[in-house]
Amino acid sequence: MNPYTIVPFEGKQVPIIVSVPHCGTAFPDELSDQYNQELIVAPDDTDWFVDKLYDFAPSMGITMIAATYSRWVIDLNRDPASKPLYTDGRIITALCPTTTFLGQPLYTDAQTSVNEEEVKRRLKYYYYPYHQKIQSLLDDCKRTFGKVLLWDCHSIREVVPTIQQEKFPDLILGDADSKSAATTLSTTALQSLRSSVYGVNHNHPFKGGTITRSFGKPTENQHALQLEMSKKKYMDETETKYDEYKASSIRSLLKITFENLIDQLQR
Repeated sequence: MNPYTIVPFEGKQVPIIVSVPHCGTAFPDELSDQYNQELIVAPDDTDWFVDKLYDFAPSMGITMIAATYSRWVIDLNRDPASKPLYTDGRIITALCPTTTFLGQPLYTDAQTSVNEEEVKRRLKYYYYPYHQKIQSLLDDCKRTFGKVLLWDCHSIREVVPTIQQEKFPDLILGDADSKSAATTLSTTALQSLRSSVYGVNHNHPFKGGTITRSFGKPTENQHALQLEMSKKKYMDETETKYDEYKASSIRSLLKITFENLIDQLQR
């Protein structure tokens, strides 16, 4: 099975690529028996339905890449050398997690780490192909437009006590402390998002993961932004089902934000 799905742009292409690295729910045949079967039926740490939430993007001329496999196989938004993304004491699951965000063991043998050779294998077959394809899509856009923006899409439960005790903001835009994108693009995105009824934070408590930090190279006209959102903004109160009414409001805001970013990129 291919580790990613590509939804190509429709009509006139624009210089934005959308990435959805945590929507995958599949487990490779050679690994699935090793996991707690009750947990992998519906892997809780999935960014549920985010690919569906953004499925309007190709009609705007935006190519979308979405992960096939669960982040419990390998987390596409973690450093490949397992370098921590944050050092403020929060719980950060590993590149190849062995527990859920809430500390539940993922494997039937309750192993606390994945051995080095297996990590290398997963990097080869599941991690690097996704990252290499992102770079290929960005390169294609840069050849056409001279510049490109990668928009990395995420969602999270409203409350994850192992990260912080209080509720997360509705929307959190990350640009790696203003290092992964030109200020004009970050400002445009923030102004668009803040024109809504939603609460919006900038770089706190999430500033962008490895995808944002590694692909964001503003001096090379390659920019990256991450948008994290509370699942309750587009899912039901149990955070298990897609809510069409809630999602329609978020989708409208995302469309406006992309329109404004496209305008800024084409100036």
